[in-house]
Parts: sequence; structure tokens; C-alpha cells
Amino acid sequence: MLRVFGRGHAYCDRVSRRNFLSAGTLALGGLTLADLLRLQASAAEGTGGQPKRRAASVIYIEMAGGPSHFETYDPKPEAPAEYRGPLRSIATSLPGVRFCETLPRQAQLADRLAVIRSIRHDSSSHETSAHLTQTGYYLRDRQNRENEMPSAGSITALVHGANRPGVPAYVAIPRSMRAGTAAYLGPGFNPFETVADPGKPKFEVNNLSLVKGLSLQRLDDRRHLLTALDRSRRDVDALVDRKGHTAAVDQFSEQAFELVTGKRARQAFDIDREDPRSRDRYGRNSTGQSLLLARRLVEAGVAFVTVRVGGWDDHNDLAKKLRPRAADFDQAVAAILDDLYERGLDRQVMLVAMGEFGRTPRFNKNKGRDHWGSVMSVMMAGGGLKVGQIVGASNSKGEVPAESPYRPENVLATVYRHLGIDTGQTFNDLAGRPRYVLEERRVIEELI
Repeated sequence: MLRVFGRGHAYCDRVSRRNFLSAGTLALGGLTLADLLRLQASAAEGTGGQPKRRAASVIYIEMAGGPSHFETYDPKPEAPAEYRGPLRSIATSLPGVRFCETLPRQAQLADRLAVIRSIRHDSSSHETSAHLTQTGYYLRDRQNRENEMPSAGSITALVHGANRPGVPAYVAIPRSMRAGTAAYLGPGFNPFETVADPGKPKFEVNNLSLVKGLSLQRLDDRRHLLTALDRSRRDVDALVDRKGHTAAVDQFSEQAFELVTGKRARQAFDIDREDPRSRDRYGRNSTGQSLLLARRLVEAGVAFVTVRVGGWDDHNDLAKKLRPRAADFDQAVAAILDDLYERGLDRQVMLVAMGEFGRTPRFNKNKGRDHWGSVMSVMMAGGGLKVGQIVGASNSKGEVPAESPYRPENVLATVYRHLGIDTGQTFNDLAGRPRYVLEERRVIEELI
């Protein structure tokens, strides 16, 4: 049954939204996992779904709340004190390039990543900005708690699909991003959420576990019963199907059964199978274990994984509050960068770390920084990109782009290019109006 969970995200603007778990255990009532797979196939058929693409994956780190570019990838050591803040800058492995002291490990690996320091947009709202950075479109009604346009992960689930059978195409750790759902594409393209935090002891993805007391033999019996019921429903549907064809129900039931009982997904999500030394290297915390799980999932064939790293909404005591969060983030990103290269994944897997906006150039009276869409930094790596460079620049006080201005849509266009997805194709919204994957389709040219 498809389990639906509601939750809220609290931010400084007191806006909250609900997110939905988009896959569940195989069951006879409600929306089954087979139904979910059927929805995906039906939508792909109805919108001219494309042939299977080459194996390509994306890990998208949502730095939820909006990280300060000054205190991460774009420090301003020469600016006046009220702009540069109390934290110092440090040298990186790239001559003349400096990061904030909060990212010492990434500074040493700067030759394996690229930072775009000139991303800008026109919103200071969490909801509107997150919707833009995760879908490529502004949220028209900032009171809307659900996506108005499909997220990049949902588009990937529809057009690209999983790289291997037996795993979901789109996974969210631990929950969907703020604007990470499918909108008019339908619930079949929402992410499979782990719900549980991989950094917690005894982490387990309940949706891949059998219901207590249900053996594989009993589940197999239920599968046969479900197949029989689906065949009956197919016969009825055929009477009213104007196109004269029906979905391959048995195929979807088989895929659902394989996802719940097969080895590939269950082993990929079983983080306890990982070498303890590797787990230590990523960090025994939520961020570290989430990124380690993300690496395991893309290796198993998941095409799009989002990792939600929250807490970057630093209006107060920024330097004090940011240090431990940035330390976890820095360690985990450095570990996954190492793994991408050591495991030969640096061309197949693209890594993106992006919040919804940057922070104000001046510190406020509470020793923090406020929302600032006028410029932000985005880190990208892998995916065959030209790394070891800084793209663009902000001005001397970190206020606006000074060189090579880009927008969040350009980041997404680069992501879609890696996945082989045509951003000029359209899908009909709920009103039947064709909508482009992206209207602003220029990639970040320096990275290609």
C-alpha cells in the first residue's frame, strides 16, 4: 500500500509544506507498488516517453535554508569587516583560489570540483526560491504548499528512469526536498523516501521490509492473488479503453514484487553492509551517512538521489551555528569526491550542492545574514564536467555577479544534459497546457 506521510519544514518565514512518501510495501488495498509502476509507464507512454538512456546519475544535495556564500565557497578576505565576517579564508589546491575555513577538506580537493560563484535570481522567499532551484520555475503563489511544476528528480524518473531494474529511479534521503515532488506528472513520479535517517542506529527502510509475520512464501501467494485481481480489472478496463489496449499489469506486478523481495534494492539501502572504515570516513552523522547511502544507491542503479541537509538559515550567530554543520558537510562531500574518482564514477555520477539563495553581504544586528537571491555559490563535480575551476565571480563585497552571470535554471540545464534529457520537450499540465522542462535552457558553458 502506498503510505502517505505529512510533515512540515519550519523556516524563518514560518512557511511549512507537506511531503509525501511515494512508494510502499506490496499490498492488496489502496495504491499498490504495482500501481505506482503502472502510473509511471502510463505517463511515459502518454507523453511520448523516450528510449532508455545511457547510465547516468545525479546526487543533488539540498542545502536547505540557504547557505552563506561568504562562509563557504566565496569568502571576501579583502572586504570591510562587516562584509567579510569573523571567519577567515584559507588557500585551496587551486592557485589563488580561497574557500572559507569551514571547508578545509574540500579546499584540498578543489581540483576535483567546480564552484559557480555567479548564480543569481530575484527571490528572497524560501518557498519561491526552492521551487526555482529544484524545478527551474518560480513558485507563482508563495502560499502554495505543493509543487506547481515537476522537480528535476521527477522529470528524471519519467524520461530517464532507473539505470538498472529492481531499484527506484528517484530516491530522497531522508525526505523529499522542499520542492521535490512531481506536480502534474502525478504521484507515480514522486521520490521514494527513506523516511528514516541513515545516521541513526539501526537504520532501516521500512518500505523494503516485509510486513511482520509475512513470509516470502505468503507474499508470493499474495502476488498470485494480486495478479488474478489485476487480470480481472484489465478485462473490465478493456471494455472502456478507447485506444483498444491495456497496461501490461503482470509486468508491473512483477517489478513491484522484485523491488520488495529482490536483492538489489535491499542490499543498496542496507548501509550496514558498508565497511565500517568507509562509514567513519564519511562521518557518523546524518549528513555523512546520507551521502554514503546516496553513493550506494547510484552504484545500484538509482538515477536521481536527493540528500536534504538542513539548517542553513543563519539569521543569528552564524559563525557559531555554522561550524558543526559545515564540518559534517565538508567531511561527507570530501569522502564522496574521493569515492567518485577511486571507483571510476566521476563521469557517470554528477554531484550538485545548492541552496535556494545566498545571504546578505552585511552581517545583521544578530550576528547573522539574511536572505539574498542576488548572488549565490553552487558546487558541482563529477558528470564528466571540467572541474578544478571557479566559474564566474561576485563583486568585491559579495553583492551581485561581476563575471559570467548564471541562473539556477542553467545549473538544472547542465544536470539534464548529463542525463540526456531534452529540456525543450513538453509535458501537459493539469489544464492541458504544454509546459517545457525548462524555458531557460542554456548550460553552464565553462563546465562542458
